Amino acid sequence: MASAAKGTKSNGSSTKASGGRAALRFVVCIDSGDSVDLQSRRLYRVLTDVKAAAEKMLRVVDDSGEDYLYPANYFLPVKLTDSVAAKIRRLN
Repeated sequence: MASAAKGTKSNGSSTKASGGRAALRFVVCIDSGDSVDLQSRRLYRVLTDVKAAAEKMLRVVDDSGEDYLYPANYFLPVKLTDSVAAKIRRLN
């Protein structure tokens, strides 16, 4: 069941970094709120959403496999090493 903390689904905004490759950004959840689709201490992929960022929200691919908006303060950014990022790119 969807949580009230969730926002709208992806509107197809671009997730491409300059250079044409998909930007890989990850965060670790530090507060799942009342969401059943987030777990504390789990890594989640972040999709670029400029409008959401302006509202202090992040568009996160949660455990449902869909992307939703969550408060940015539920997460901390994670910096991947180049080798880990390359391996993840190959999985996609």
